[in-house]
Amino acid sequence: MARQTSKVNRRQFIQSSTAAAATAIVAPAVVTGQKSDSKLLVGNDAAKFEVQHDFFQLPAGYSWQTTHNVAVDKAGLIYVIHEGQAKLKEHPSIFVFDADGKFVRSFGQQYQGGGHGLEVREEGGQEFLYVTAYQHLKLFAKLDLKGEVVWEKYAPMSSEKYAEGEDTDRKKVWGRNRFMPTNFAFAPDGGFYLADGYGAWCIHRYDRDVKWISSFGKPGQGDGQFRLPHGVWWDDRGGRDGSVVVADRVNGRLQWFTADGEHKATKDGFILPANVDTWGSEMLVPDLSARITLLDGNNDVLTQLGEDPEWRKEVLKDSFKLRSKPAGWRAGRFLHPHDACYDHDGNIIVAEWVATGRVTKLTRVS
Repeated sequence: MARQTSKVNRRQFIQSSTAAAATAIVAPAVVTGQKSDSKLLVGNDAAKFEVQHDFFQLPAGYSWQTTHNVAVDKAGLIYVIHEGQAKLKEHPSIFVFDADGKFVRSFGQQYQGGGHGLEVREEGGQEFLYVTAYQHLKLFAKLDLKGEVVWEKYAPMSSEKYAEGEDTDRKKVWGRNRFMPTNFAFAPDGGFYLADGYGAWCIHRYDRDVKWISSFGKPGQGDGQFRLPHGVWWDDRGGRDGSVVVADRVNGRLQWFTADGEHKATKDGFILPANVDTWGSEMLVPDLSARITLLDGNNDVLTQLGEDPEWRKEVLKDSFKLRSKPAGWRAGRFLHPHDACYDHDGNIIVAEWVATGRVTKLTRVS
């Protein structure tokens, strides 16, 4: 998660979390941190999971540094990107693991200090990684699965949303006229959508040749407006017409749009939704405020994993100091789920915005 501008600072983060929690959507019959046959379970009969915190282990010489996003390729390999530290220039920012949690490879040193979004996409029979980087880097990129760069792109100046030189300036400057991209959604026509979550608070649309087409959204609280559009996804569950769904984080909601950016629907009741993924008819929404919500094909709540209002208060107090104190974390609870994705079997991989990094596997048992 980024350091916010003065419009959304950490105090406002806590206040927005507390206010949203009072009216948040509530899941039916939630089971949180229940033990069964020595397994730690979360969820309910509709969707129940075994919890395995710190499932993925790094070899000696590497360290977790604020984990951000996760993705899975066709072979079932799991990719994890963390923000990293700019001063550790030789340390990779992207790690790859197999389904058993074993380390496979690493790369992405160039994204240290700003690594953020990560998705896998197949194009013409080959898979690629799409990466966003913020802070001083301010770019988005396409890599092969071994880390070779296909292209890197910067602020779309033709959108007329950015300060002069924002496409070449590598200084860490924040504001609504700055470019701080966060996540991708892939359109079926080969193009994609790019969320400028920490910068202009809008969604950019690109064609398959990485040419900027248009953008939609602006700062605000009305339909079609955003307060930190952090996550974005193409929602075509259940044979419905595809639409772009945006995790409008500080507004505590999801918004759906047509391919051209026309507002279709809004679902309120989240706290700080950070991203979106789908599996079959399910949609998961990692919430930076200590839980993960699963929706069914009608966008009704199936369950909320890790939901615990008292624990949330503990997580949010004292300016998030708990995120740097693993000894105080509780099994079966989350602190700050920043991203989560399904694997091919409907299990869930969760990356949390905590100082020492944490990646959890949730294995589906019902």
